[in-house]
Amino acid sequence: MKQDTTPKNTRWLVATSVLVGALVVGFAAFGMKTTDQAEFCGSCHVMSEAAWTHSQSIHAKLACNECHAPASLAQKLVFKAEAGTRDIFHNSFQRVADVIHANPNTKDVVQENCIRCHGVTVSKVAMDSKPYCVDCHRSVPHKTRTPLAKRMAADE
Repeated sequence: MKQDTTPKNTRWLVATSVLVGALVVGFAAFGMKTTDQAEFCGSCHVMSEAAWTHSQSIHAKLACNECHAPASLAQKLVFKAEAGTRDIFHNSFQRVADVIHANPNTKDVVQENCIRCHGVTVSKVAMDSKPYCVDCHRSVPHKTRTPLAKRMAADE
């Protein structure tokens, strides 16, 4: 019979490390899921209009970051950290524009997600005149409050 020569302290350290690692991963997964949702995004007064219009749209069942963050977990972590830091800074120092416009990086991410979900449709569209789906379909995920009778075709 072979004797166990591993010190008890080493086993305790390994077990504790595994437990702490599992807790960190669990809290991180919970945080990622929570911060992806419209309820979280709309809790900031700056985004309340976007959250409301999203709730009225055909995309209402989707989490915000299914469109607004990369699909890849590694890219999503970096993207959310950068965007969250920028948003906290702008909100804290009241440097939020009256009309929020997506930066080119965000537009690229949204475009990739449009293609990921609607690839067949997008493949049949000539994208020669405008580079992004939302250039023509900006009100699809975030309905405008303009009455239907007064909307232009591009607002649909």
